[in-house]
Amino acid sequence: MKDLTTLDAYEVGFDIPAKPGMDEADIQTPALVLDLDALERNIKKMGDYAKAHGMRHRVHGKMHKSVDVAKLQERLGGAVGVCCQKVSEAEVFARGGIKDVLVSNQVRDAAKIDRLARLPKLGARIIVCIDDPENVGELSAAAVRHGTRIECLVEMDVGAGRCGVIGAGKVVALAQAIEAAEGLRFTGIQAYQGAMQHMDRYEDRKAKLDAAIAMVAEAVAALKAEGIACELVSGGGTGSYYFESASGVYNELQCGSYAFMDADYGRILDKDGNRIDQGEWENAMFLLTQVMSHAKADMAICDAGLKAQSVDSGLPVIFGRDDVEYVKCSDEHGVIADPQGVLKVGDKLRLVPGHCDPTANVHDWYVGVRNGVVEVVWPVSARGRAY
Repeated sequence: MKDLTTLDAYEVGFDIPAKPGMDEADIQTPALVLDLDALERNIKKMGDYAKAHGMRHRVHGKMHKSVDVAKLQERLGGAVGVCCQKVSEAEVFARGGIKDVLVSNQVRDAAKIDRLARLPKLGARIIVCIDDPENVGELSAAAVRHGTRIECLVEMDVGAGRCGVIGAGKVVALAQAIEAAEGLRFTGIQAYQGAMQHMDRYEDRKAKLDAAIAMVAEAVAALKAEGIACELVSGGGTGSYYFESASGVYNELQCGSYAFMDADYGRILDKDGNRIDQGEWENAMFLLTQVMSHAKADMAICDAGLKAQSVDSGLPVIFGRDDVEYVKCSDEHGVIADPQGVLKVGDKLRLVPGHCDPTANVHDWYVGVRNGVVEVVWPVSARGRAY
């Protein structure tokens, strides 16, 4: 089946949780609801910030997995393209018309490399990360076979402790190997410090980024000394973008969660000690749920359990309420503490998921709402694309 677009959603005959023109109160639950006004404000705010600081903003598509949201980020926020983590995600975005796609990860399986090498034929600029010299030959052979060009970023481990090389010497050696390989182009450095994004204190995040920036600056200087151009130095997230922007080294941001926000990111603090979901960014994505049982006087049961969300970063928070609390979940049920008995069967609540990325990945649709009315229904285009 082809990848779904906005219009396809109304043509293919699939069941959908809502239709344009419907009241929010009539949306079938559990469903992902986007507050379009808040989403657009977040997108414009980040776009204005990036432009004012001379930064490119490559939005992280793995967060929303949506061609429609990515295009909104390009249109309203001036995004230059997307990054994603899997070849299958890149295929969806490229086929959906996104013209600049970075797979901010390593691609090593032969079949996946072959698919990656075909993607430029769709008219998209395709970039991938490398941290192993053997991968250079693998990518080069595929690019030559398909008559395409793959651009490459050398990934540095700047503190996340996952993929990436450590040290300027290894960066230079890999860059030289890429430049010498047919069908490849060295484009720059991937330097995302993911391990510090959710540290609560601003000062702790800054300390981690200061160390990362020093490592990247050394690598950029080493490349320059060898006469190797470094077009992109890419990284930065919702918890750190201001550090990379002020570094004088990075020139591209990869922020993702800022657009939707979630409960885990919302808890981190800005430089003034305020939660970032109380001024810096707005909650724009919610898991709409409905009370389905209130057989216990002090406890309501809703229809959003484990199969409707990810709780790896904690339980969801009930938006705009301090009189009830989501306290536990099983496969199909959520338990809400209701000590005052204020809820009743049929009541609908907006939940702020603990982690927006994997929560989006278990839904087929986004229901976009403005002023209490459904305006759009967008497919989660790359849902389940993990290969």
